[in-house]
Order: sequence, then C-alpha cells, then structure tokens
Amino acid sequence: MKKFLKKVLPPVLVITASIFIVNALVAAKPTPEKKPPEQRLISLFVDEVKSETVKLNVNTQGEVKPQTEIDLTSLVSGQIISIAPEFSEGSEFGILSTLIKIDDRDYQVAVTRAQAQVATAKVNVEKELANSKIKKEQWQRKHKGKPSDYALNKPQITEARALLKAAQADLNAAKLNLARTEIKAPFTGRVLNENIAIGQYITPATVLGHIFSTEIVEVRLPLTDSQLAELKLPMGFMATNGNAPLVTFSANLGNKFFQWQGHIVRTNAAVDQQTRLIYAIAEVSDPYGTGSDNGTAMAVGLYVNASINSYKSQNTLTLPRVALHSNDKVYVINDQSKLEIRKVVVISTSDSIVHVASGVTLGEKVVTSAVPAVSEGMEVIAIDRNEQANIPSHTKAEG
Repeated sequence: MKKFLKKVLPPVLVITASIFIVNALVAAKPTPEKKPPEQRLISLFVDEVKSETVKLNVNTQGEVKPQTEIDLTSLVSGQIISIAPEFSEGSEFGILSTLIKIDDRDYQVAVTRAQAQVATAKVNVEKELANSKIKKEQWQRKHKGKPSDYALNKPQITEARALLKAAQADLNAAKLNLARTEIKAPFTGRVLNENIAIGQYITPATVLGHIFSTEIVEVRLPLTDSQLAELKLPMGFMATNGNAPLVTFSANLGNKFFQWQGHIVRTNAAVDQQTRLIYAIAEVSDPYGTGSDNGTAMAVGLYVNASINSYKSQNTLTLPRVALHSNDKVYVINDQSKLEIRKVVVISTSDSIVHVASGVTLGEKVVTSAVPAVSEGMEVIAIDRNEQANIPSHTKAEG
C-alpha cells in the first residue's frame, strides 16, 4: 500500500498544482478592450444646382390625321368600264384626276334627246312670235282700240319661252350627268382603300373607296391649363397671320430621327369631359411634299411628339437628368454630409437636364450616382465629379 501511494500521489499532486496555477494565471489576465465596428461610408458623385433663365418649350404628343377625308361615291348609276392606276390603296392622285369611268352611252343618248327638245322649243317660240306679229297686223286693220294680250298671242309666247327654258335645263342636267360618268378627285390626296372592280354596277349610294387630302394634316395636342397659360393661348383661340405658335414634330422611324414643322391654328373652346384637358389643333402643310423631312412624310396615322415654342421666359433651377428619381425626387447632401430626400416641382425635362421650380436651392449638392438603396439622414461622402482623382478608399457608388 505504501509503495502504491509513493508511486501515484506525486503525479496527482503535480497535476492538481498545475491546474491551480493555470486558473490563477487566467484570472490575472486583463480583459481585452472592445472596439466598436468601423462604419464604412458610401461615396457619391454630386453636382451643384444651378440657375438659368430659359424660354421652355411645352412638350406633348398626338396622332397625325388628315384635315379632309371622305367616302368616294358616284352621283350617277352605271357599269364601271375603267379604273385609273392612281385609284389603288396607298396611291397618290392630283386634284380633278379621273379615278373611275362609268359607261356613258345612255347618258349620251339623253343629251341628244335633250338637244332635240331644245331645238323644238326654240321653233315653238319663233312660231308664237310670228303668230303674234300676224295677229297684231290683223287687229290694226279690222279693229280700233287696244287689243287684249290673248288677241296678240302673248300668253302663247310666254308658254313657249318657259318650255324653252325647261328644255335647256333638261339639256344642262343631261350634260351634267354625262360629265359625272367620270368620277374625279376633289383634291390632291391618297387612297386609303378601294372597294370596286371593273364591270361592277354602281348606284349613287355605293361607296367606291375612302380617300384623304394630303394638302394639310392635323394633330390634336392635349394640353393642361398650366401649359396653355405658359403658351399664352386662350381657350377658343383662332390663329391669324403671324400669331400661330410654332410646333416641331418628331418621331423615330426605322431607328432614324425625323422632324417636321407646323403651327397651332386653334384651340378647343371647351375642356374635354373625360380627360379634363384642353386640345390644341396643329397643322402641317404638304406633309408628303415640301413639308416632309428629306422625303420622309409626316404620314397619316403616325404618332408624333410635339414641342411647342413658349413665349414666356422664366427663372429655373437646373440639375442633371440623372439626379431625378421617381419623376419628382432628388437626393441632396447637406452641410453635415447627410443625405436628404427632397420632392421637387419639375417644369421641364430633356435627355440631360431637368428644370425645376422648387424643392432645392441654388448651390446645393444633388446626387448623380446610381444608388441601390437610400435612407433619410444616412451619412455619405460627397465627391465632385471634377475632383474624382482624389477619391478616398471607401465603398463608392459610381454614376
């Protein structure tokens, strides 16, 4: 037993003493100082708000429509014997061009008969005049005093002359119907669609096709009351020489940009009950000819943007277009380098510039970087784009 204790007891005592020593050393170790995590600030590009006096344009849009479009019909009946090549869908025709020819043989017969009736009526007039002369001479030989109108054949002369006028009217009507067998264009224009074929019998109620004039096209432009006031246009405005506001129309066709010039000629005298807007009517002359953009017409049915010249100059605050978010918000960095979300009143925008009336002040710094997420009051680092060579080594949201 004594031998066993001599072998086991010393190691146990050594282990126990070691544990006590380790615990004492751990207890005596100083507690490490806790440091708060370092905040990583976002660096944002900024531009200053500037002031500018400008004459802003009013921007709107609308669909191009012809000033005049009609259903082409005939005034006489008959069989179609020819159709001009110009009378096909999309084709152009000139004023008084013959588009359709109707068989006119029956109408030529009617003219011949009417001419015969006129000749007969003329003979009757001459006959009654001769009879009147004979009766007057006989009266003077056999009677004294004033003869009656009937004795002098005057009623018969009046009747014969009236019949002559009726015959001449019938002749004119027959010639008019003969002329109407050639259906002519009432204006210079184009064919929207055609509904006939050679050999078809038509009546005055038959719609032969739909045509429109290319002399003038119109665009109905919606305007708010503030836009109308900016243009100094009253409701019910009618343009006179020299006071029609200039309008520049534009559209992209086949990845190309085209422009056309026109003028506002009138405004509606009432507010639209559905949209609560006022409509201005703009016109473009000869859109398929001299009014085209290097041969590209401002075609009927095209949807175009419109920029109307304003007469009113005003002071505005300008900032880059990229600074505008959600159509009416900007991010401003204040003097404490904290971000503020501001709502602005936008007057006009373009591809690069925004003109605002309020919401920011001159000289303030607006964020022009793309920011994934923002919050009111967040601390940031503002970097002027002109000084981006000295950017700190922080996380940067580049614009």
